Amino acid sequence: MTDPAEGATPKRRPQQRKQVLLRLDPLVYEALARWAGDELRSANAQIEFLLRKALAESGRLPRDAGPIPRRGRPPESN
Repeated sequence: MTDPAEGATPKRRPQQRKQVLLRLDPLVYEALARWAGDELRSANAQIEFLLRKALAESGRLPRDAGPIPRRGRPPESN
């Protein structure tokens, strides 16, 4: 008899967002921060946006990667 759990896909537990220390050239950071501001994002959100875009374009973004969390003010309800 086989174990019913064997071969079953393990359920994914909700995970906290991963924190990463990133060292950047100050001029690169300033350019990134300006770009992020132009698109109404934080520098951190801009980095994640660009990384996800690069991963998707290269076919390396995991299928079960969740969407980028929405930040800021919730939309107005009428």
